[in-house]
Parts: sequence; C-alpha cells; structure tokens
Amino acid sequence: MRMVLLTALGVGGATVLGALLGFATKKISHRFSDITLAFAAGVMLAAAVIGLILPSVELGGAGGLPVTVLGIFAGAFCLSLLDKLVPHLHKLSGVEPESHPGTGDQLNKVLLFVMAIAIHNLPEGIAAGVGFGTGDVGEALTIAAGIALQNVPEGMVIIAPMLAAGMSKGRTFIAALLTGVVEVLGALLGYLAVSVSTAILPFALAFAGGTMLYVISDEMIPETHAHGSERGATYALLAGFCLMLAMSHYLG
Repeated sequence: MRMVLLTALGVGGATVLGALLGFATKKISHRFSDITLAFAAGVMLAAAVIGLILPSVELGGAGGLPVTVLGIFAGAFCLSLLDKLVPHLHKLSGVEPESHPGTGDQLNKVLLFVMAIAIHNLPEGIAAGVGFGTGDVGEALTIAAGIALQNVPEGMVIIAPMLAAGMSKGRTFIAALLTGVVEVLGALLGYLAVSVSTAILPFALAFAGGTMLYVISDEMIPETHAHGSERGATYALLAGFCLMLAMSHYLG
C-alpha cells in the first residue's frame, strides 16, 4: 500500500511539476509542446498495451479476450460520455496566452478547461492504481511513469491561460494542484477496487487501458498534429513507445 501511495503522489506530483515549469517558462512554443506531448503519448500507448491490455487477456483465461475487448470499449465509452457532459478540452482552450486578462466569460472558459482536465485525470489515476492489482510492481511503475510523463506538459499548458484570464499566481497554482489531487484519488480508488475483488481485475485492466487509448487518440495525437509539427510528433511518439518497450523488456 505504501508503494501505491507513493506512486499515486508521484503521478499527481508530475502535474504540479509541470505547473511550476509553466510558471517558469510562461510561453511554450507549439513545436516543443507537440513533441513533448507526442513522446508522452508513445509512452502511454506502450504502457496501456503492455501493462494493462495484454495482462488483461492473460489473466482472463479462456474467456479473457471477450472480457478485454468489452473492458476496452467500456473505458473508451466512459471518457466519450465525459466529453459530452463536459465541454471538450480543445473547445475550452480558446483563451490564448496573448489575450488580455479580464472578462468573466474568458475566466469561465478557463475554469471549465481546468475542470475538464481534472475529470480526465481521474481515469488516468485509476489506470495507475489498477496496474498494481496484477502483482507486477515493475509493470505498474511503468504504467505510472507513462502517465506521469504525460502530466508534465499537461501541467505546463494550463498555467498560461489561467494567468491570461486574470487569475492570481496563487489561485492558478491551487487549481493546477487540484488537477493532480484528482489523479492521486483515482490511483487509490483503482487499487482499492481490484484489491476488494480480484475477479474484476481483467475487466478493470482493460477498462483502464481503454481510457488511456481514448485519451491518446482523441486528445493527444490530434493536438500534436495541429500546429505543423506532425512529422516530429510522429517520431517522438515512436521514440516514447520504444523507450517503454525497452524498459518493459529489460526491467520487467
């Protein structure tokens, strides 16, 4: 349990680290953001497949594949539903760093943007916690590392819009911190769920993997291909994937 708690704090803390870097840099180039996010997408893709989906099939036995497929689609559907209930991240990021602070409407958009990120962080945290249910600490840490790596650029990009909308640095930091706290709670929830009943572990692993695949396909890849850095982003994704593949091979 101590390892799970420390990992959960590390995953959530990565968002805070990103926020601190966001304060330091203030303005991040699209190219740098796209390359970093694409690398994180590759890491998360490998973590989802190797650490969650393949173990789900193996643990499910003879009927493992149908349960895994069902879990993947259930996880994706869950996030798809959240996207309908909460305004989409890309639509909410309309507050540009160059815009002037002020209007209440602008601030509302930014706060919705932060809330959407927090809600999306919950299943990512659950994925980190569920990974420990397999008993393979190495794989669980690999999954958590992939999610944490993605959280750093995410934490960076939420700072500038909040500052531009007129929020104080203190309130901006607290808002970023809360998005990380949601992920910590998600990790603990995921671990406790599979600890109570190992019977749900194959489905839970696949569900967590499905949420990660959804985030990669629906949020991360489109974002990294929206500013003219498609080729660099593609190679960065491959590099992230291969890094996690190597870690799994040599450390697993």
